[in-house]
Amino acid sequence: MTRTTILGCAVLATLAAPAAGQDTAAPEAPANTAACPVAEFTMGVRFQQQSAEIRALQLQAYNIATEKLDAAVEAAADPSRLAVVTDLDETVIDNTPLLARDLADCHTYDAWDTWLPWERDGSPTLIPGAKEFLDHADSLGVAIRYISDRADEQKDHTLATLTELGLPQVSPETVLLLGPPKVERREIVAADHQIVLMLGDTLHDFDARFRKTPLEDQKATVAEEADRWGTEWIVFPNAAYGTWSEATLTEWDAEPVIEEW
Repeated sequence: MTRTTILGCAVLATLAAPAAGQDTAAPEAPANTAACPVAEFTMGVRFQQQSAEIRALQLQAYNIATEKLDAAVEAAADPSRLAVVTDLDETVIDNTPLLARDLADCHTYDAWDTWLPWERDGSPTLIPGAKEFLDHADSLGVAIRYISDRADEQKDHTLATLTELGLPQVSPETVLLLGPPKVERREIVAADHQIVLMLGDTLHDFDARFRKTPLEDQKATVAEEADRWGTEWIVFPNAAYGTWSEATLTEWDAEPVIEEW
């Protein structure tokens, strides 16, 4: 089977699966799948939207976050001085129906030129475990700050979406959207709270050293901060997009041997 045929089959297989929370059939595959440059993202989007493993990983992350938050609250003299900082997209809310629609149209979704209409009119769903964790933090009296690179000029739409999803502590003051870099928005939170947990799906959700830096430097920083992962920094899986998406794969240099299993 040729690479073109494989990619074509992959796109058709993805389009046959319904988007999360939808019962209607997905759009038909493009007529010319060979000319579809985003077909390579099919498996990642399928994993992100449809796999049981993604749900297990997301619940695992929130279970760890709950355990660490409870410990921080127990040790605090005043829990109201503590804060949880969380990203939104692919951390609290799931936007994969937009990605699946763009993939079906052979549109490069990580150009983000379809994102503003999605912010206004789309219907993201909650990541498993998100509401339970955030409601728990709220019940403990811990401040929640949502720091996201959604568009600040469309803040009213994001506030409406988060409110409709029933998330706690949603207000213009607690939802800090794109403008200053995330590190500066975190500093705003840290001015009057102790940030005890940060949650996100991309590494610049945690530290400015990950923003617009080479992938190898990011890997080195990950290793340097080994003790923070799963303690202060809770990472959520995102196989659909990221700074790694154009990285060169490391191949086994042996000649292929085809052998029945």
